[in-house]
Amino acid sequence: MKNETITAKANQSKRTFTIRKYVDGKLFAKFRTFEMSDDDFFAEEMNTENDWKAFLKSDYYFEI
Repeated sequence: MKNETITAKANQSKRTFTIRKYVDGKLFAKFRTFEMSDDDFFAEEMNTENDWKAFLKSDYYFEI
């Protein structure tokens, strides 16, 4: 079984997040959200790892 983790780092000036997905401790993929409104951005800052996993099922990001 693979160990999968997700981290998210905020860019407050651009109101985006960079989301990194790791499998077995190695970087697997990197994503960036589209620019968000102030309300959406500050709501997303409180997301947990499971919230980000659910977010990656949406269409509000792109792979980098």
